Amino acid sequence: MNLFGREITGLTDDNRKIKKGFMFVCIKGSHFDGHSVAEKAISDGAEVIVCNKDLGLKDKQIIVSDTRIAYGELCAEFFGNPHKKMKFIGVTGTNGKTTETSIIKYSLASCGKKVGLIGTIQNEIGDTVIHTENTTPFCYELFELLAKMAEQNCEYVVMEVSSFGLEQKRIGPIHFDIAVFTNLTRDHLDEHGSMENYFQAKKLLFSICNTAIINIDDEYGKRLYDEINCNKLAFSTKILTDYYSYDIKLGANGSEFWYNYLSDNEIKSQYIKSKLIGMFNISNITACLTVCEYLGFDVFDAIEKYGGTRGRCEVIPTGKNFTVICDYAHTPDALENVLKSIKEYCLGRIICLFGCGGNRDKTKRPIMGAIVSEYADILIVTSDNPRDEDAGTIIDDILVGVTKPYEKIINRRQAIEHSLKIAQKDDIILLAGKGHEDYQIFENGRTIHFNELEIVKEFVVDADSQELKVKS
Repeated sequence: MNLFGREITGLTDDNRKIKKGFMFVCIKGSHFDGHSVAEKAISDGAEVIVCNKDLGLKDKQIIVSDTRIAYGELCAEFFGNPHKKMKFIGVTGTNGKTTETSIIKYSLASCGKKVGLIGTIQNEIGDTVIHTENTTPFCYELFELLAKMAEQNCEYVVMEVSSFGLEQKRIGPIHFDIAVFTNLTRDHLDEHGSMENYFQAKKLLFSICNTAIINIDDEYGKRLYDEINCNKLAFSTKILTDYYSYDIKLGANGSEFWYNYLSDNEIKSQYIKSKLIGMFNISNITACLTVCEYLGFDVFDAIEKYGGTRGRCEVIPTGKNFTVICDYAHTPDALENVLKSIKEYCLGRIICLFGCGGNRDKTKRPIMGAIVSEYADILIVTSDNPRDEDAGTIIDDILVGVTKPYEKIINRRQAIEHSLKIAQKDDIILLAGKGHEDYQIFENGRTIHFNELEIVKEFVVDADSQELKVKS
């Protein structure tokens, strides 16, 4: 393929992947600068180096002002600019991205549209599931995936867009037809440094979209709505606006509410029954309804049929007289939202099992401890993904904010089994933090298989077997 006037056989920003005839793009990261290995890249077979300064490589170098931008454009060109063949809906924010993208994809598919999905749990091309490592894939992988979506005639791509993906320019020259803002709460401050930096990173999405759909119940959402210049729509579950939900009734088995929307310059209302639980999910559904309504699709039936997203307030069947819920909540706001929701309909006790990830923002640990103290009846503090930190030390950081009696069980499997042993009629066990993840990460990146749904089911089956033996 001809790029920058050079015939090349491949393209990469990873010097370990260079082959003869490749174009190597030098990108400076936080720990490694590709410019430092440019000469070796040539000796390894690279045909040309793309860099942001003169490296003395004569006709083997092409100098650009920003290699990240150049790499995105080159990746798009290398795969035939697949982004120009589809319409893009991007969703950004701290919480709600996975649920909202999943509902939008399901709803558009119900209208007969072929839809690609790019997200935290998995990527999808229609009904085909593809494993993912990052919420927003890196440039090469992203455009390789988009090329497959275009080949299979996807009309829409629904995409979770992370703050890192935006800052690192991973999305290349993609322009979004619609960009959705869910909320902004404390997370990733170990990387961004401040909430202002975090907000500015998220805001980048709204400079590359046609229409913004913004949650104005969120303070940062209100600010974003005021600061951006593109076409914009506001949605809410609290404030009277063109797209809002009201008369909300929450229950253990779902939710009911009225959705108010603008259609053909006329205000209309639709009664909705959803299988999803929690006030935060009403906001998620409202966002999705607004997206689809703006695009001209009637998805009310699809919303009522939608059964939920893996690892997001997911009820794990046990056949017992108590309930087990698995949720990805790993930020203070997400944890408070799900606990508040459970408290509204729980007839027994709330047993909350949670921890915090290692090598991540330490300041949120005591905050999460305080939140669980406020809403849960029984606290079981355990490990999450400790990574390179000592799990016991992470728990001690959490306990600084805990204000009521607790149980400390470092081994998460043992903690889950203990929660199941102590559960009584009408109790709700919340397994918080892991959600869809089926692994635990320890020191030096060591990873083990760890699936909470499997653990709960194994324990329940073993407990039932033991009970049968005793009875016989």
